[in-house]
Amino acid sequence: MDRRDKVNYYLDIAQTVAERSTCLRRCYGAILVRNDEIISTGYNGAPRGRKNCADLGHCTREAMKIPSGERYELCRSVHAEANCIISAARRDTLGGTLYLACRDPQTGALIPNSTSCTMCRRLIINAGIAQVIIRDTPDDYRVVHVEDWIREDDSLPQPCC
Repeated sequence: MDRRDKVNYYLDIAQTVAERSTCLRRCYGAILVRNDEIISTGYNGAPRGRKNCADLGHCTREAMKIPSGERYELCRSVHAEANCIISAARRDTLGGTLYLACRDPQTGALIPNSTSCTMCRRLIINAGIAQVIIRDTPDDYRVVHVEDWIREDDSLPQPCC
């Protein structure tokens, strides 16, 4: 019997968590693991008590034709990474690994090259998470060292020339 490797085991769980997403645009699932123990999970959806896009039957950003990665303030959802961090104590996030999976809500297919938005990257950095592992296919993934996000500060203006 072939045993699933540990990274894909955790990514499988993150992908299952994504099934709870209520977003009509992208379904993300995240789990935070530290010392080989699952600390918390999160998926993207409206704040507790508010109607989500699936209930409303439309996505404001989609209706306004806003490109991916822009105008997140118009999104009804709290992102999976944020929900995962909110559900954990900081002492448990320090040095942890965040596993992330994203699928297309229309097709159910994994979306390769997904990543955390700028706002979630800031949360991940402040939570002291050491790495983010992102699923691209059922067996392939990327490992992002959070230190790289700190060094490659995407909040600084880029040189024009």
